[in-house]
Amino acid sequence: MEQLQQRHAAIIGQEIGAGAGQVLAAIKLLDEGATVPFVARYRKEVTGGLDDTQLRTLSERLSYLRELDQRRETVLNSIREQGKLTEDLEKAILAASTKAELEDLYLPYKPKRRTKAQIARERGLGPLADAILENRAAEPAKLAEAYITDEVPDVKAALDGARDIVSELIAENAELVGKLRAYMKEYGVLRSRVVEGKEEQGAKFSDYFDHAEPWAGVPSHRALAMFRGRNEEILSLDIELPEGEGGLPPSAPVEAMICAAYGIAGALPGDLWLRDVAAWTWRVKLSLRLVLDLMGDLRERAEEEAIRVFARNLKDLLLAAPAGSRPTMGLDPGIRTGVKVAVVDGTGKLLATTTIYPFQPRNDVAGAHAELTKLIFQHRVELIAIGNGTASRETERFVADLLAKLPAPKPTKVIVSEAGASVYSASALAASEFPDLDVSLRGAVSIARRLQDPLAELVKIEPKSIGVGQYQHDVDQFRLAKALDAVVEDAVNAVGVDLNMASVPLLARVSGLGPTLAEAIVAYRNANGAFRSRMDLLKVPRLGQRTFEQCAGFLRIRDGDEPLDASAVHPEAYDVARRIVAACGRDVRSLMGDSATLRALDPRQFTDERFGLPTVKDIIAELEKPGRDPRPAFRTAAFAEGVEEVKDLRPGMVLEGTVTNVAAFGAFVDIGVHQDGLVHVSQLADRFVKDPHDVVKAGDIVKVRVLEVDLKRNRISLTMRKDGGGEPRERGAASEPRQRGSSQKQASAPKPSQSAFGAAFSQALAAASAKNRK
Repeated sequence: MEQLQQRHAAIIGQEIGAGAGQVLAAIKLLDEGATVPFVARYRKEVTGGLDDTQLRTLSERLSYLRELDQRRETVLNSIREQGKLTEDLEKAILAASTKAELEDLYLPYKPKRRTKAQIARERGLGPLADAILENRAAEPAKLAEAYITDEVPDVKAALDGARDIVSELIAENAELVGKLRAYMKEYGVLRSRVVEGKEEQGAKFSDYFDHAEPWAGVPSHRALAMFRGRNEEILSLDIELPEGEGGLPPSAPVEAMICAAYGIAGALPGDLWLRDVAAWTWRVKLSLRLVLDLMGDLRERAEEEAIRVFARNLKDLLLAAPAGSRPTMGLDPGIRTGVKVAVVDGTGKLLATTTIYPFQPRNDVAGAHAELTKLIFQHRVELIAIGNGTASRETERFVADLLAKLPAPKPTKVIVSEAGASVYSASALAASEFPDLDVSLRGAVSIARRLQDPLAELVKIEPKSIGVGQYQHDVDQFRLAKALDAVVEDAVNAVGVDLNMASVPLLARVSGLGPTLAEAIVAYRNANGAFRSRMDLLKVPRLGQRTFEQCAGFLRIRDGDEPLDASAVHPEAYDVARRIVAACGRDVRSLMGDSATLRALDPRQFTDERFGLPTVKDIIAELEKPGRDPRPAFRTAAFAEGVEEVKDLRPGMVLEGTVTNVAAFGAFVDIGVHQDGLVHVSQLADRFVKDPHDVVKAGDIVKVRVLEVDLKRNRISLTMRKDGGGEPRERGAASEPRQRGSSQKQASAPKPSQSAFGAAFSQALAAASAKNRK
């Protein structure tokens, strides 16, 4: 077991850029029940400073390697029970580094239904196959005459049986199959064609009606688009080999590899027969099997990238700047059904709700103005959060007219993403929070709260419903959920949670806690009042010392009995913090925030056997900025006056907007016209950009220039380049426009365009799902 652990540590260490000792230490902590956020933050000395990204990768790879070892043991036991386990085979199985390699080795010994080769052997044709392989000079038909029986009526039947035996031998040669797979990965071409008669029905996939590109380089978004087209029975997909040199057929190189593996050369009768068998085996057995393997690999690769993009966008959204604890009015725009209004105080507590009808058919502008004015003054509203769905700009204009009539200081209006608000409104959680509130008004509450603290509100929504993913409905939903849950956990613990304010969903994401303990904490808080100390957590039923160790450092208590409880300093290290305070000759409260004094200290003076330099430095940093929030300062985009619909846009306009989603091909930006514009990756900067996330992230406020507007297809092409932008440099899959306020849809691939605008959008994949609506 220890040797196996060492082997895993060596493999993972090489992959994440860490030493085997670091990996072993992390594995031990994770196996003991420690969470990734806890290990990353409070066990730096033990792991040598592995961060949360390295630890997440470590955890995933460890699971894979352990599953591989379990399967390896099953394979060894199966072959051993058959009495066929040789020393060389065992070594090969033990050396297999992937599940595919292991299954290749196991294939000849895997219990299966009676094959044609087995039937041929039962009929006594095994020696014939051996004779042909050993004696190439003999005519196979002559050799076959000796094997005619009642079950093998003629020479053809005998040779067919021998062919089945040799073919199975070739198809189960693990080393050969591995080489063929590697060749196909290097030279294979993914080919998509439209299914005859489906051209009109599948117009959104027209980019792929006759499309080919190297398998090894297919980007995630194009792969998933083609897989979706196949699932909808619009496209057929295959992996083809290129033409051979000198006019040889595409299969010539792989057939030559098969022949080389068995020494099939020359023009002897046996060689000619075996060469035909090699070609038949490739055509009938191996090509289909390897195409399926490579399709599976491509899907896994594409899904992994799509999940990574979704996770990164979600992290950016969760860690968006909070407006803070300020009285806020949330407006959920609507035309016919009215604008839903909710006012919450600085803690997010609901104070008032109403519905106003400033638009057609009622057109009660005066009444709506009066109602909002009353609420603003009554509750001293400082922020007005306006959902970015249908009627968003009309509502914003209505609010602007209202604010123009109010005396200073006036509330600040902000456009807020309402992605997922409808999901929250109809959820059991929302029903338990607001049992007597109409579903439509719950959305307004969510919009107001997500302006105050995006993280605290968005954790109430299933991550997949937030809508910042790329082909999120096409990927493995279990893997997606697992990855997104990890992102939420990391984000929550990076920011920290106010123990006396946090909701059950927020507490449930804290390291070491979960829904059950989160509910227990809130129940204890409701029954006994606010927590005065972190140590009071140990009074919560079922919350033991082990859980306390995992969660305490991420929970904050403002104005409690212990000043350090308001910081990220873990209770286990309070003695170190007090030694630092004592060295300064100050009270802890007066020392907190005194950067000059704290920066003058030598951290090495405060290390001990348990807490090394990384922890001491973290403690000093916390004392310098207690409870510091890693999120950026709050600011909003200022949408241009008079630019409210796509038809108002003109090429050359310079606008400010908010990045709503980042994909492999570029970024989508909300510029206030109910329709996101696309900044293609080639337009993000005056330099080559490999990954759009290197330049922008979801929530960023950016300046863009309009390149082109396609009113017919409702598409906007934008640039962030200072050199004026231009024609995108690469052609690819098309993108579904991101329309503000439409239902969340799976993206599609529209028809290609030859214009500069169309070329820009031909880069976009159908990953941009539109926002959730009511």
